[in-house]
Amino acid sequence: MASNEYTVSGMSCGHCEMSVRQEVAQIAGVEDVQVSAKTGKLVVTASQPVDDADVLSAVDEAGYSAVRA
Repeated sequence: MASNEYTVSGMSCGHCEMSVRQEVAQIAGVEDVQVSAKTGKLVVTASQPVDDADVLSAVDEAGYSAVRA
């Protein structure tokens, strides 16, 4: 499994983390999503390659912005 790391801006609480986690988890192949409002770090682990654009779009859908770390 491959892991990709992103930096998310705008998160400030557990609800923010949950919103991002729920959106990213819907991407096909995603097995695990670790997100921290404190550090702004998002780690996506997938069983197949996941397009960065899909992850960034999911984070945007949750109401935040992200860049590949």
